[in-house]
Amino acid sequence: MAAVTHQIVDGIGRIVLSRPEQSNSFDLPTAQDLALAVEAVSADEVRAITLTAEGKRFCAGGDVTSFLGSDDPGAYLFELANVLEGGLRDLADLPKPVVAGVRGAVAGAGLAVMLSADVIVASRATKFVMAYPGIGLTPDCGVSYLLPRAVGQQRALEFALTGRVLSADEALDWGLVTSVVDDDAVETRVDEIARTWADSAPTALGHARRLLRSSWDATGPEQGADESATIASLVMGDEAQRLVKAFTNR
Repeated sequence: MAAVTHQIVDGIGRIVLSRPEQSNSFDLPTAQDLALAVEAVSADEVRAITLTAEGKRFCAGGDVTSFLGSDDPGAYLFELANVLEGGLRDLADLPKPVVAGVRGAVAGAGLAVMLSADVIVASRATKFVMAYPGIGLTPDCGVSYLLPRAVGQQRALEFALTGRVLSADEALDWGLVTSVVDDDAVETRVDEIARTWADSAPTALGHARRLLRSSWDATGPEQGADESATIASLVMGDEAQRLVKAFTNR
């Protein structure tokens, strides 16, 4: 069985980290499975994407035993980080809205997995930690790029350099997650959000996430031009025509 599974059900692509005995940590095969799952849910029929995990912990980051047990840990870790970062970048670049549900623990590269989603639902007991300094390593898989954009540079630096463990409520206050719910309500809330997206304006929402995520790497004029081109390309589409008609007929 794949360490990351996927399925498409009624327009919703579901990606599930399925390695609970290892706290859904990533070795190279798991990173490769994630890349394949992202490719699968990029299908045209998918209108929204959910990202969840089996077991008590969402993701413990990289599987330390996998690279320490390799003949060349440096080469193994380099490939692992590149493959995982590439899969997560592909997920972040999809013109489809993504909602993640996390519980238990999110550590190290698990933060990058989580932050590749647009909306993040966390259980009340979830803990968040950088983890890298504890084993003498540095952020990878896009964590150093995504984290300061989510919480601001100074908070990101404190989080990275002090070993601070954030509670779910602190993560909500910092803007690291979107909402906090009871543990048994995570999947239900994730499914509600994805269903609403899939049934409303998934094309517009997908392009909105693309515009917002790409804005960090564009100049103001470049972003404005992209916005103008995108809205012009959508206005005569079936989705916009249906919703504009409904709006004007209210």
